[in-house]
Amino acid sequence: HWGVDYPDCAGTMQSPINIDMAKTIVSPQLRPIQLSGYSLPANEKLRLTNNGHTVLLELPESLAITGGYAQQYRAVQLHLHWGSPSGPGSEHTVNGHRFAAEIHVVHYNTRYSSFNEAMVHPDGLAVLGAFLEVGPRENPYYQEILEHLYKIQREGEEVLVPGFNIAGLLPANLKHYFHYNGSLTTPPCYQTVKWTVFNQTMLLSHDQV
Repeated sequence: HWGVDYPDCAGTMQSPINIDMAKTIVSPQLRPIQLSGYSLPANEKLRLTNNGHTVLLELPESLAITGGYAQQYRAVQLHLHWGSPSGPGSEHTVNGHRFAAEIHVVHYNTRYSSFNEAMVHPDGLAVLGAFLEVGPRENPYYQEILEHLYKIQREGEEVLVPGFNIAGLLPANLKHYFHYNGSLTTPPCYQTVKWTVFNQTMLLSHDQV
């Protein structure tokens, strides 16, 4: 019913999608993603918020994608999508497989003055996505977020967390990824997102997931 109130939600370029490996095309034009300013000092505090449907970490504008896209994109926030004890909760799937969870790092094109201005333009937004699954040991980067979640169990609650290396939340291999033009996955569903979904999955301990 989203399309009733938000016309774009009924569009033909809606995310998330199932990434069908058999239909992907290797593009020599795609360059490795390059990140800038992603390592933050502990004295830089970041706001972590329970917004009612996910946990969202606000990011300073010093974080940017400086390679892999035709233009430069500045970070705004990251958030997580997860499932329940009964099943996995990634938004994207690969060959129909759904992963335990998924991280999205949201950026906007620096040619626009703000995220809100950028989000209505075709080249306005870039989201880096990675899949999370259970591995053998605790992930120290994800722990920087997860250890604070007990403080924000209700919608609207927020907490300040010390800065850390945000790049650690994304795969070490930024060369291999799926790229497609899609949309925001919640209303207003604007079809203005250049998606990058990394091949390499992030491993978290069973307890962390």
